[in-house]
Amino acid sequence: MANKQVFPTKGNLMAIKKTNVLAHLGYDLMDRKRNILIREMMLLIEDVRKLRDEIASTYQKAYLALQEANITLGVVSDIAKAIPIDNGLNITYRSVMGVEIPKLLYDKQPIKVTYGFSSTNTKFDYAYKNFLKVRDLTILLAEIDNSVYRLANAIRKARKRANALKNVVIPDFENNIKYITDALEEKDREEFSRKKVIKQSQAK
Repeated sequence: MANKQVFPTKGNLMAIKKTNVLAHLGYDLMDRKRNILIREMMLLIEDVRKLRDEIASTYQKAYLALQEANITLGVVSDIAKAIPIDNGLNITYRSVMGVEIPKLLYDKQPIKVTYGFSSTNTKFDYAYKNFLKVRDLTILLAEIDNSVYRLANAIRKARKRANALKNVVIPDFENNIKYITDALEEKDREEFSRKKVIKQSQAK
């Protein structure tokens, strides 16, 4: 339904037509952005599936190995304290259609054994090795998971904006264009009829 608050003038008609063109352009850009983001996300989703399976399996092995180390050595939490905290993780971002996608940069150091061999055994070494693999997979999964979340959120917003333009904004503009065009045409017909009557009167 046309907005009756819009005055039917040629100036308003030109302004609304221009804005309507921009709204159509905006819709096309939003739709294109949404499709690009969906394609980007679909590439990552398959990686997430594979990683989740691998990380679940690796966690299972790591905790089983830790359990065996605890059984053979007693609780190994004091021994584990000898392993230094890893601070080699940094984050940067890349932009995909204005969406900031994280990239985790890990400065992987050579494995150094910082605990004593006399107080441990091969089961502890195996657990340590598996938890290092868990760390690497967790870093990769965190990067991809966060990227998928950001992309999904951006897709939702782009879809919402595109739908608003398509279903609300553009129809309103087009209704107003029709309303003003009809009103101006009616005004022109009235003006033509009035001039015709005046001309006939003057002829008599």
